Amino acid sequence: MIFARTFDLLEWLLPKSERFPRAYRSTVTQRLMDAALDLQEALVVAETRPGRVRLAALRDADAALGRLRVYLRLAHRWHWLSDGQYAHAGGMVGEIGRLIGGWLKAEKA
Repeated sequence: MIFARTFDLLEWLLPKSERFPRAYRSTVTQRLMDAALDLQEALVVAETRPGRVRLAALRDADAALGRLRVYLRLAHRWHWLSDGQYAHAGGMVGEIGRLIGGWLKAEKA
């Protein structure tokens, strides 16, 4: 389920980020996209690796999600995302965060 949710987030976010101001595409927009893609890649690593490597990948995914939250907040504050778009992204990010948290908890047990 987490892979579907992350894919949905990427599918929604990539086209939105293309509309962000051109002046910020090589900085903030690129970091936002990097964080989203890093999240997906870390989850793939976590799925395919056992033990400590899986735990480290899940922590990397959680860190990428934290960075993504910051960049989404900036995009909203700078009016690149509407209130509705920000709420939608926040809902997706929140669900992914809960899924990562549950996976981390299960790995530590």
